[in-house]
Amino acid sequence: MSAATAAPEFGPLPRFPETWRRRHLLGLEDLSAEEILTILDTAAAFKAATGGFRRKLVELQGKTSANLFFENSTRTRNSFSLAARRLGADTVEFVASGSSLSKGETFIDTAKNIESMNVDVMVIRHHTPGAPLLLSQNVRCGVINAGDGPHEHPTQGLLDIMTIREHGRRFEGLTVALVGDIAYSRTARSNIWGLKKLGAHVIVCGPSTLVSRRWEEFGVEVAYSLDQILPRCDVLNLLRIQFERQHTRPFPSVREYALLFAMNRERMARAKSDILIMAPGPINRGLEITPDVADGPQSVILDQVTNGVAVRMAVLWLVVGAAARA
Repeated sequence: MSAATAAPEFGPLPRFPETWRRRHLLGLEDLSAEEILTILDTAAAFKAATGGFRRKLVELQGKTSANLFFENSTRTRNSFSLAARRLGADTVEFVASGSSLSKGETFIDTAKNIESMNVDVMVIRHHTPGAPLLLSQNVRCGVINAGDGPHEHPTQGLLDIMTIREHGRRFEGLTVALVGDIAYSRTARSNIWGLKKLGAHVIVCGPSTLVSRRWEEFGVEVAYSLDQILPRCDVLNLLRIQFERQHTRPFPSVREYALLFAMNRERMARAKSDILIMAPGPINRGLEITPDVADGPQSVILDQVTNGVAVRMAVLWLVVGAAARA
């Protein structure tokens, strides 16, 4: 058999970690470094065991995962759905528009009705911070936070961290800059909690209207000039400007923002030669990043998307497994 037609190699399936006890994943703030590494190791094992998601497993056969999305999503919802199916689970897809919520049913009653269909885990995205916590207090099944307003997006933080580690970077002493809309970014918060617990130095950078000095209380460095911090950075995570969450325009024009904070060819020439360029998506080409950088050799944006499936497989398996062992 030629190399071109050779069957993909599959690694061993992970063994359930005896130290994992969490029935919910609501954020990275409450996780220890050991728990974060457990998820990353499990995700890497599932990625290898499926040959890069080329085969379907039966680890969650007979289980059901419900996606409850009260906000729009493309990558996250599809990633969770694919992760559940790769593990052999059935999926239920809920979209708020056109649901019984429009008839006056409460958020919790909607969730309880879905749970009564023998759902084992709920993946929730909601515009209100704390909604996943509230849900976890009112249902028996596991709950996974897929983004709650500007609060946290734990699986996005985990897949970002997994991508950094997969590219051979050690977290101790690593400098990671989160650039852009820090004020409204749930991705920034999850990255900060996760990266700091693993030993990285985190910088938050952007306009002063979007980056408060109070972020220093979280133990991160605050900067207002990308050009000044760029030579020190090992990783840049370029965050989307979330105009939909803002009540006033935080800078005079998108042109001015791009001039000061967009990662472009000129800035790449001044950065470390092995810098990693990341973006949680969706990316606004020409605003946070130029096309030549987004598609360039230092970009790992598509690796992030791929690793999202692995991380979500790991989280689904761990959360459902913890509930079964409770």
